[in-house]
Amino acid sequence: MERTYRAPVSTFYAPGPWAVTVDLDEGAAHHAKVKRLLVGQPVGLTSGDGRRVVGRLAELSKRRASVWLADEPVEHVPRPPVLELLAPVGDRDRMLMLAEKAVELGVSGWRPVVFSRSRNVTPRGEGEAFREKVRLRMIAALEQSFGAWLPALSPEAPPEVARAEVAGACGILFDGEGIPITELGASLTAPCAVSLGPEGGIVPAERAAFLESGWRLASLGDNVLRFETAGIAGIALLRALLR
Repeated sequence: MERTYRAPVSTFYAPGPWAVTVDLDEGAAHHAKVKRLLVGQPVGLTSGDGRRVVGRLAELSKRRASVWLADEPVEHVPRPPVLELLAPVGDRDRMLMLAEKAVELGVSGWRPVVFSRSRNVTPRGEGEAFREKVRLRMIAALEQSFGAWLPALSPEAPPEVARAEVAGACGILFDGEGIPITELGASLTAPCAVSLGPEGGIVPAERAAFLESGWRLASLGDNVLRFETAGIAGIALLRALLR
């Protein structure tokens, strides 16, 4: 049967199994009411584990919403090449911006790292409550981009612990002393992990520890970039280069 619509007017995160009718949570129902969605309109669902589909809004009230899938095919999106981000613990707002863009660019995992200079930042993004804010920001980005994969979230850790958790991956540390990232070319293979320094950069001992662990330094240009800018630019380039 030919579809009578082209794209969803809004997308909702719906983890777990899907049946013919998928019930959304109260927050999604409130969001749909605020956006003045109408029963019968096409809406998207994304599971965060590779599934997405476009159905129709079947029911909407103040506290309840459901989506009718009927015979709509569920798309199973292949997982992109693994790219783990070791994000520096730093300014809260900058970390949230980076988390949002990391989802849009297809990062596989978010690992906040407490560097030496992370402790100089106030207010900084750390702790369980902030991790929940990151998760919610990521879900919003997944919905906005109609993405299919939600990154795995890890608690903050020192650099040596974060490196150990991604041992075996191709490790790239963005640093002004590195070679241009575009020159890495065919040497970039998945799984890959990339790390950024915090405000003020990493200290020499931390850089040396990355190098001793087999990580390579890569430069994003001559200008000194804020860590969220470096993260967005670097992830986009790696996504284009990674195989």
